Amino acid sequence: MIPRYSRPEMVAVWDAQTRFRIWFEIEAYACDALAEIGVIPKSSAEAIWAKAGNIEFDVARIDEIEKVTKHDVIAFLTHLAEFIGPDARFVHQGMTSSDVLDTCLSVQLARASDILIADVEALLAALKRRAFEHKLTPSIGRSHGIHAEPVTFGLKLAQAHAEFARAKERLVNARKEIATCAISGAVGTFANIDPRVEAHVAQKLGLSVEPASTQIIPRDRHAMFFATLGVIASSLERLAIEIRHLQRTEVLEAEEFFSEGQKGSSAMPHKRNPVLTENITGLARLIRGMALPAMENVALWHERDISHSSVERMIAPDATITLDFALNRMTGVIDKLLVYPANMQKNLDRLGGLIHSQRVLLALTQKGVSREDAYAYVQRNAMPVWRGEGDFLTLLKADPDVGKALSAAELEQLFDLGYHLKNIDFIFKRVFGHA
Repeated sequence: MIPRYSRPEMVAVWDAQTRFRIWFEIEAYACDALAEIGVIPKSSAEAIWAKAGNIEFDVARIDEIEKVTKHDVIAFLTHLAEFIGPDARFVHQGMTSSDVLDTCLSVQLARASDILIADVEALLAALKRRAFEHKLTPSIGRSHGIHAEPVTFGLKLAQAHAEFARAKERLVNARKEIATCAISGAVGTFANIDPRVEAHVAQKLGLSVEPASTQIIPRDRHAMFFATLGVIASSLERLAIEIRHLQRTEVLEAEEFFSEGQKGSSAMPHKRNPVLTENITGLARLIRGMALPAMENVALWHERDISHSSVERMIAPDATITLDFALNRMTGVIDKLLVYPANMQKNLDRLGGLIHSQRVLLALTQKGVSREDAYAYVQRNAMPVWRGEGDFLTLLKADPDVGKALSAAELEQLFDLGYHLKNIDFIFKRVFGHA
């Protein structure tokens, strides 16, 4: 991923030096286990750590060797042997390349997950703070983009909080599923390496063991992981689009923070555009696009092929780096979001009371009017107001059919905004555990 959409901590997870360090640890821990069960001398296992435990690997040198070997793990092992010397013959005993590559990828994805989980927690904290700030700030709810009935701006944010709480739970589960170790040798039979080696490496790296690997860790695990990232990206896009709609000039109920010296347009000095949430929308498309190749990676030939390898070398860093950036950006947007309650009230009043039409409909049915007739009475008074011809309450009071069932005072009571907010505390308690 390009630096513009990258953050250092996540980039470091995918750095070549990090990758080679993990490769070394896998090999060195395996040697420790092999020494413990008597397959190699303990002095050799100790020498491997002593001679290479603190070195910085020469990435350029490994790349140079790979140009000849055409094999990345062999290139790494050749470079490692240059430090270790004769004891290097015990490195990679009974192992295959996938033991190193897959286990390393599991470590990296687990570390990336930890960062992403922390990102979601930060977003949840921002959403909670702003939700309580605007818990009872009335705004219009919309269905199909059309004014429907009142909600609160805090409720919108509470709904987003509930969604990202689910995102966190999915990430935790995805991390558990992906944090898997396989040190089972060629075709996964443990023919040339004792299963105790796998258990030791897994324990040292904080992984669980793959119950039945082939020569690789089954890719359904990875498919679920990247699908989870795709779903979280979709949740980000949903929130981003809500903010973009609310920032439209005709609405302007909320707006991205516009900093001192910021410019919205090279041509029009007045512009204040929702560029951050538009950016998040675009990044979400990228992340979702990486989920499908991960699913296609599940169907590999027999005990292994490497058609998945090129895909994962790209999507693993790119998807995690991009989602990390997008989550952090959204947290900043929510944290600094400008909210305009006066504009929300103005929009609530825009349809001349039509937002209370359902209350009138239900009140008429409670008075004995059939639902069909009640709907007709309410709609025939609503349509002129929709066209800008009068006030809804005034027209209802003048309608003789409505008047037979509801008095003027009863109609006025039906236009109480607070009625729509009476269960906000109930919803907040379900989302946050307290009102």
